[in-house]
Amino acid sequence: MSLVTLSAVALGGAVGAVARYLVHQGLTLWHGAAAAWSTLAVNVTGSFLLGLAVATLMGRPGVLAPAVTVGLLGAFTTFSAFALDAVTLFKDRGIPVAALYVALSVSLSILAFVGGTAAQRGL
Repeated sequence: MSLVTLSAVALGGAVGAVARYLVHQGLTLWHGAAAAWSTLAVNVTGSFLLGLAVATLMGRPGVLAPAVTVGLLGAFTTFSAFALDAVTLFKDRGIPVAALYVALSVSLSILAFVGGTAAQRGL
């Protein structure tokens, strides 16, 4: 891992975070959309774009693949990485392992969020 790669991922992440914010703001202004709907739009769009990026960039030398996949799309939506991991597990390990991963990711993340808010209230 080089400083150039880390810099490319950081720059991609900055662009992805700003893009996510702009999508949220744009949907809110255009349609009065609640945060959940802009999150849905970002997650679906980001997952589609990650699929394109993986099919196009993975295995190529250079910093473009990590800058786009981990940086840009990772900051735009972490759900796209979750989708990639679920599909990879399905291909490599089958339905039971992929289903377990999906179920644990969703349920444990929700429980962790609830736990985090409860912990903060208790402080």
